[in-house]
Amino acid sequence: MFVCRACSITWLPTSYVLGNVSALAVGVWAIAQRDSIDAVLMFLIGLAVTILTDIVHFGLYYAEVRSHYERNLGLFRFCGGMAILSLLLKPVSCIFVYQMYRERGGEYNVNFGFPRITRNRDAYQSIDHQDQSGSSASSYNQAEGGKPGPSSY
Repeated sequence: MFVCRACSITWLPTSYVLGNVSALAVGVWAIAQRDSIDAVLMFLIGLAVTILTDIVHFGLYYAEVRSHYERNLGLFRFCGGMAILSLLLKPVSCIFVYQMYRERGGEYNVNFGFPRITRNRDAYQSIDHQDQSGSSASSYNQAEGGKPGPSSY
């Protein structure tokens, strides 16, 4: 019978695994649904919550369980190192997910302290409210010549 050697180290509780798998599932949903702002916001909140819960899990279980794995100490250190590396990369992932949220039209304005290049959108004309009494209506009437039907050359 084949038994995975890495699976024998179960020092983190099931809540750690379920929390991270849930955040991963919401992340796949956020990437798959490109027009959904809610999915990206839920993924961002899920990442922030898993950062806090990972810190609590490591604080509660790492030192206590380490003494039980003296025979497989190298494997235990590797698994713990990968879990800590995942925790260290989550804030970077939060920054990228926040940028994705802003690109999709998110409204929350949170400044992480990084300088960014913004475009001046004052010069753009809004297409939501067109002025019908302006020059666009008069140029249309001049092109038609005020006569119905085809124009003759």
